[in-house]
Amino acid sequence: MAKIKIQKKDIWIDMTPMSDVMTLLLCFFMLTSTFLTPEPVQVNAPNSVSEVKIPEQDLLTILVNPDGNIYVGTENKNHMKAMLETMTDKFGVQLNATQEKHFLEDAMVGAPMGKLADYLNLSTEKMTEAIQKLGLPLDSISGGKSEFQEWVSAARSANPDMKLAIKCDANTSYAVVKKMMSELQDMSENRFQLITNLDVKRLNE
Repeated sequence: MAKIKIQKKDIWIDMTPMSDVMTLLLCFFMLTSTFLTPEPVQVNAPNSVSEVKIPEQDLLTILVNPDGNIYVGTENKNHMKAMLETMTDKFGVQLNATQEKHFLEDAMVGAPMGKLADYLNLSTEKMTEAIQKLGLPLDSISGGKSEFQEWVSAARSANPDMKLAIKCDANTSYAVVKKMMSELQDMSENRFQLITNLDVKRLNE
């Protein structure tokens, strides 16, 4: 009995719909993602069970590293530029176009006004190293506000609706945090949020 030969057919799958779906998903994630500006120093915030979300806009972040150095900044570069203009006018600091460009490219303010021009003259790599040892002074200037308070006031002038959020390292000295909060309260800045990491284990207990 003769064998019947079965004709083999090539299986072809149209991948066009799959490509369309992948393209749409990629566009969706690109449009909805929030890109975070890298912080100037590494900070490991303490854990808590609070699930309150920090606002993403009109926010002035106050960063305190383990050594007690303080940095401030906001994601809005227009507000950062207005803050810089306020501070340079007040302290009589002259910056050129390159220095201003470096300032706006930096994530946060962390150099004292007396060292700001020299700091902004550094290359990007050296700025990253130098900022680790700097920080905004908490000491009052001639019996008035400290530089930290002046930057907060400049932020408030740039945007009256600016909200404050404090992010401290878990190993930051309590004395530094207390002094910083006292200076905010002296300015009648009594409403601010604390940025912490969510402690999932404690939350589920």
